[in-house]
Amino acid sequence: MVNINVTVDPEHLPALADVADALRARGMQVEQVLSMGFITGSAAEDSLPALKSVAGVQSVDEELGYRLPPPEEDIQ
Repeated sequence: MVNINVTVDPEHLPALADVADALRARGMQVEQVLSMGFITGSAAEDSLPALKSVAGVQSVDEELGYRLPPPEEDIQ
C-alpha cells in the first residue's frame, strides 16, 4: 500500500463525494475528502492506473516522505 493524494478537476467539485465513492470502488482506502478538491488515502500500487481513470480525477500522486537522521548522528 502506498499513501496517495488525488486531485479532482474543478468541473467535478460539485460531485466530489461521487468521485470519492468511485475511488473506493477501485480499491482506494479514502481517509479524507477535502472540499477544495483533494482526496487523501492509500491504495495498492498496482491499482493506481485504475484510480487515474476515474472520471473527475485530475491526478494521482504518491505521497513523498523523508526521514531525518537522529540528532546525535554525525553530519554526512
